[in-house]
Amino acid sequence: MQTHQYKGFTLIELMIVVAIVGIIASIAYPSYQGMLASSARSAAQADLMAFAGAMERHSASNFGYAGAASGGGDTGTPAIFSGHSPASETVAKKKYDLSIEAVGANGLTFEIKATPVSGSVVEDDGELVLFSDGRKAWDKNDNGTIAASEFCWSC
Repeated sequence: MQTHQYKGFTLIELMIVVAIVGIIASIAYPSYQGMLASSARSAAQADLMAFAGAMERHSASNFGYAGAASGGGDTGTPAIFSGHSPASETVAKKKYDLSIEAVGANGLTFEIKATPVSGSVVEDDGELVLFSDGRKAWDKNDNGTIAASEFCWSC
């Protein structure tokens, strides 16, 4: 009598492999999402710094920060820089909206902000703020008030 040796995997072996792959994926996916958010936040920080440079150039030409927004206004979407981040990407791929939040009454101070776009990977990541005096803030809990512990971008 001849014995046949079958080659291949049993159903149990395949189910074990699928379960292992599922466990690994469930661990890796949140980490991947975190890295995407961190990358988008870094791009927004770089864009805010470039935006601040554009505000400085505007101030040098106009003797103040007033009038840097669209339509010559003091607040809103910037006319002197891209209104979205990453600025190097198209508007369709934006993660943050950039805006001029405030210009001081004397036109010598400003506050610019990167606000997460709804539906993006950074939707619940909080707002990034840059002030004309160099202070940086990250409103992580996104409650509109910057606590003393939130005056940094990497804390």
